Amino acid sequence: MSALFPRTLMLLGSGELGKEVAIAAQRLGCRVIAVDRYAGAPAMQVADVAEVIAMTDADALKAVVRRHRPDLLIPEIEALAVDALAELEAEGITVIPTARATAVTMNRDRIRDLAATELGLRTARFAYAGSAAELAAAAAPLGWPVVVKPVMSSSGKGQSVVRGPEGITAAWEAAMAGARGAGARVIVEEFLHFELEITLLTVKQWDGPTLFCPPIGHIQERGDYQCSWQPASLGAAQLAQAQAMAQAVTANLGGAGLFGVEFFLCGEPGAEEVVFSELSPRPHDTGLVTLVGQNLSEFDLHLRAVLGLPIPSIESLGPAASRVILAERAADEVAFAGVAEALREPDTQVLLFGKPDARPQRRLGVALARGASEAEARRRADGAAGQIRVVAT
Repeated sequence: MSALFPRTLMLLGSGELGKEVAIAAQRLGCRVIAVDRYAGAPAMQVADVAEVIAMTDADALKAVVRRHRPDLLIPEIEALAVDALAELEAEGITVIPTARATAVTMNRDRIRDLAATELGLRTARFAYAGSAAELAAAAAPLGWPVVVKPVMSSSGKGQSVVRGPEGITAAWEAAMAGARGAGARVIVEEFLHFELEITLLTVKQWDGPTLFCPPIGHIQERGDYQCSWQPASLGAAQLAQAQAMAQAVTANLGGAGLFGVEFFLCGEPGAEEVVFSELSPRPHDTGLVTLVGQNLSEFDLHLRAVLGLPIPSIESLGPAASRVILAERAADEVAFAGVAEALREPDTQVLLFGKPDARPQRRLGVALARGASEAEARRRADGAAGQIRVVAT
């Protein structure tokens, strides 16, 4: 017998992606508890209950979960006390996708070891280092330039490109400043010259086949997404390789839900090599484009998968694109100008996330658009986003 509704869901992390998950959940009659480190986070604005805790405090996290006893516990960010999730899972709380999957993907070393060593997937050549001296020794054999990242961070924090030995000390210091937690360890990778970077949204069901969304092309700067488009153009052989790798890693991680699996396509057009990059066990920021590009958005798919509901088909609605709206400076409160101008373009939407304050390069909204072609969709999204001005109030 299928589960009865409403179901109670707790979001650990309440940003713009969590907000869309909450909206999708409430459309299915669910009760949503939104948890984050600050009051007024985007998902809290649409949730039934809001809780503010220190997300990296294991005792605080366990206390709020035990008080509410949700049917499903859905981590939506990486900066949280993941070790507490295994203890809660042992108590009978269903963690999405699993406590292990959340812990493995939070650490770049664990997910890279899983992908490259255990599963044998093609990745960039890499090494680890626990000091600036070790970083210098590990980087040289990979060839310059190299990419240096903390093993624990998100949104590009602490990441840098090092073009020669003289940049090692600065890269190490930047990684330590941007790292999450107390660990002093970095991953150093060969610098890949890629033709395209894609996200393959992969839907793992409790009982049913793994499903895939049309691939999403995207561009990142400073380690954070700037724009995306769907469907990305890649060959059938490359798509099949990406799907096989995504299925292998998500099957190993287990559970159910939507995974954002990132790949690089390197080499000559039409004969590109598919290289595994990273994975998030949750809706992906590049997947905001699916709100206009698919019959079921990544948020609808995530909810259907974790609730055990049918997904009859995933269909593209035609070329679609997104472009982020960023703050240029810090502000305690923000408002937006140019919204009317942005929405004059046909087949264009603007989402303003409702974040209470701003800091340089913080993502405060996104423009979404459709078009007759990828180029037209991207032009419309770029144009709409360019009309929006963030105003400090």
